Amino acid sequence: MDYKNDIGYRKETLKKLLYNIQKSEDLIVKALYDDFKKPEFEAVLTETNYVISDLKDTIKNIHKWAKRTRVFPSLLNFPSTDYIYKEPFGNVLVIAPWNYPFQLALCPLIAAVAAGNRVVLKPSELTPNTSAIIAKIIEKTFHVNHVEVFEGGVEVSNKLLAQRWDYIFFTGSVAVGKVVAKAAAENLTPITLELGGKNPCIIDETANLKLAAKRIVWGKFINAGQTCIAPDYILVQKNMKVNFISFLIEEIIKAYGKKIDKSPDFARIINTKNWLRLASMIEPEKVIFGGETDANELYISPTLIEEPALDSPVMKEEIFGPILPILIYKTEADIQNVISRYEKPLSFYIFSENKSFAKKLIKTYAFGGGCINDTVVHFSNKRLPFGGVGHSGMGAYHGKLSFDIFSHHKAVVKKANWLDLPMRYAPYKDKLASIKRILDWI
Repeated sequence: MDYKNDIGYRKETLKKLLYNIQKSEDLIVKALYDDFKKPEFEAVLTETNYVISDLKDTIKNIHKWAKRTRVFPSLLNFPSTDYIYKEPFGNVLVIAPWNYPFQLALCPLIAAVAAGNRVVLKPSELTPNTSAIIAKIIEKTFHVNHVEVFEGGVEVSNKLLAQRWDYIFFTGSVAVGKVVAKAAAENLTPITLELGGKNPCIIDETANLKLAAKRIVWGKFINAGQTCIAPDYILVQKNMKVNFISFLIEEIIKAYGKKIDKSPDFARIINTKNWLRLASMIEPEKVIFGGETDANELYISPTLIEEPALDSPVMKEEIFGPILPILIYKTEADIQNVISRYEKPLSFYIFSENKSFAKKLIKTYAFGGGCINDTVVHFSNKRLPFGGVGHSGMGAYHGKLSFDIFSHHKAVVKKANWLDLPMRYAPYKDKLASIKRILDWI
């Protein structure tokens, strides 16, 4: 077994993983439902099918991605041929979150394996059913010295972080991301951090309000709002607010019915701790739709909050749940006043038919990724990098980029012996002017 150098072996194990996932898809979907009532459609679309598609793409391209790349040589090294070799880092730790517990565990693992690393995976303890089936699939697929799963809580994570790794990939909250970064710094371990933030969603006076409402309702309330790239708050042009809110309410009812707690298409909050945190954000006097909660069911309905104070609980931190604050703006300065209160977000959304306005906002604000006239869907394109900036994360992956982040790109110059230019060798007398002319020329 040579997973470091044998690309054929890596490919065959990934094919085996694909087979085992496809064979277990119904069990995975059931586990996701058992953990927090994730609807079957969402489980397939955002979890199993996404992973299967990622696997197929990786299997198809692994030889091309792993192949050494020849680059144009520098004239200073003439005559030479120059290459980039893709080399695995070695021992990789992947720590996965609970909100998309299958997808966000398996996709980094797939890339790390494809790049030739040995992988230890720590799935979330908050989704025990999904974590258990992940462990079974990994055990069936990989040799224990190649990929291993460690289940458990914070104590397991702390023990793993205390070890020395060649690379760490973490998806989760900003607070825990800081803990991971500190642990990695002890050994100068390179890391990828996929975090979150308060993602703004701006609606101007030219927007198609009905379509915007439909797309925002889907992007916000899929997975009961427990999505790091979901719109976190709305900034709507003042004159559009009343109509826009009516369309939002209409689309919520159209999606989930009038008795949303009975809808098979609406997930639950992951645990009591998060339910309590979210419930405490709801100010009844500000609720214009929803606001229903059920602690026994860990249920919080899609809730619209009208113009909360910027220092209110719902505006102080990333919501990560089915609560959507709606703020108004009159001028671009109002937009700036709100967005500048927060760290750089993971996502940024604009609904507008005004191309120059949308382009200006895209250029003005720093964010991980986003959409014009839609939400969330940028995540689905494997040719686009996915990752944060500043407090919303570091490093980007998806598609070939996933392979690249788990690979050290090693530079090699192969120098020919048939010619050896004397310019670089001592003694240097009378050579400086000539070498400067050469450097200026190239």
